[in-house]
Amino acid sequence: MNPTSTVVLLLAVFGASAVEMVEALTIVVAAGVTRGWRSALEGAGAALIVLAVIVGAVGVPLIHYVPINALRVVVGGLLLVVGLSWLRKSILRASGLKALHDEDAIFAKTAQELSESDPSTSTPVLRDRVGFAVAFKGVFLEGTEVVLIVVGLGASQHRLGIAAGAAGAAALLVAAVGAVVARQLSRVPENTIKLTVGTMLTSFGLFWVGEGAGVHWPGSDLAILVLVGLFALVTLVLVAFLRARPPAHRQPVNVLAKGAVEP
Repeated sequence: MNPTSTVVLLLAVFGASAVEMVEALTIVVAAGVTRGWRSALEGAGAALIVLAVIVGAVGVPLIHYVPINALRVVVGGLLLVVGLSWLRKSILRASGLKALHDEDAIFAKTAQELSESDPSTSTPVLRDRVGFAVAFKGVFLEGTEVVLIVVGLGASQHRLGIAAGAAGAAALLVAAVGAVVARQLSRVPENTIKLTVGTMLTSFGLFWVGEGAGVHWPGSDLAILVLVGLFALVTLVLVAFLRARPPAHRQPVNVLAKGAVEP
């Protein structure tokens, strides 16, 4: 097991999982504050169980029954799609052409929607169905992308356990910090993390597509670090170029909460 690729894998999975879990935590806390903590925590727990089952049901068969080269091409392509999507949004946000992701705005919007929900849909004695559903949906939707990354990175190198452990560590860290701050993690530099992790995922994706297609990378797994450096350099150049564009070509930016219409 090459230590270089293992370290990059751990950082990529941990970073991606932390970002998605921050978003999920914001929704869970909003549901807990407005509809009751029992229902919100039960919904979040149920979603985590479903996601763990999906990882076991999908990841283990991929490792044992799918040829490694075919797996790397397919998973590498998926990681390229995810990584390039994250990079595109991060570049636009860093250059001021897209609204920054704001957990405070997400929290306020979710809390308002939950407060305006029909109280007849809740059962105070047992559990609030609206709170349960919102927490479940938030954790499940954000966690689905984490599952894709965990299964993709883990199965492609037969390191599903390491990838799942990194995701679990990120979830525990975010949950612990969330319990301390008792509301949302608005100070986490999510846009910076997404740009960094997007660079890693794109590099991993390109590396594995090449390996699966028979490319012999110079330096073997060390080539991943070179790819990360190249994508990071291209990203910085693009951000600088977009920031230098004349004001007439720049769109006005407002803080954007999840669920709003993106520019």
